[in-house]
Amino acid sequence: MEAKTHDDHGEDTWELAGRTLRSRLIVGTGKYADEAETRACLAASGAEIVTVALRRVDLKAKDNLLGWIDRDRYTLLPNTAGCYTADDAIRTLRLARELGIADLVKLEVIGDPKTLLPDNEQTLAAAKILVDEGFTVLPYCTDDPIVCRKLQELGCAAVMPLAAPIGSGLGIRNPHNLALIIEQSTIPVIVDAGVGTASDAAVAMELGCAGVLMNTAIAQATRPVQMADAMRLGIIAGRKAFLAGRMPRRMHAHASSPTIGLIE
Repeated sequence: MEAKTHDDHGEDTWELAGRTLRSRLIVGTGKYADEAETRACLAASGAEIVTVALRRVDLKAKDNLLGWIDRDRYTLLPNTAGCYTADDAIRTLRLARELGIADLVKLEVIGDPKTLLPDNEQTLAAAKILVDEGFTVLPYCTDDPIVCRKLQELGCAAVMPLAAPIGSGLGIRNPHNLALIIEQSTIPVIVDAGVGTASDAAVAMELGCAGVLMNTAIAQATRPVQMADAMRLGIIAGRKAFLAGRMPRRMHAHASSPTIGLIE
């Protein structure tokens, strides 16, 4: 399980690939209405890391998405969304490195265009090569404890199991598997995909996840900026609840006030 770390002021922080972070929310940059909405949602989320789909950015264009992101304020996490083979993902990230974008990368190899579920076999193959080449790899994968263990053994900096299919907003479908992954992991576990609202983010944190990555849940909300703030607060509340330790679940009622010693 991810180690709990604190700074000198007692603030809850966490470590990811040698970076000390305060925000446990990572946000995407797709599907927003325009540059202004993108900037406003990023700011409202309180995120320190933002992810960009490299294959959906015209790197030759003078005004592109990368120019909307304040690189002094946010750590850029380029991702390989839209890649369907290990070779495509590796090629895309090598290009990102050549352009000086980043070495911290989100590896995403899709296995099916309808469900957008990850191809674990191709993900494992790409992760091995990228780690060997010195990339800091954060792989998107299914909520399979065995796959997550193998990705950790390959040297990935974190594992990013899905909560539900990308863009579905269904929330955490299998909390038991996520709990198993967290229990066995010595690297951060970051829920990626499927979160729909702030309560979903809170549940992920209550389970003990290190963080949550999301995009559609914010971008397709009726009021995206307000939802970004709600997600920020949901992450904070869920993390505090995890650290506080919830009461035991019981089958029957248990009075808040003891019945012994009642005055007749």
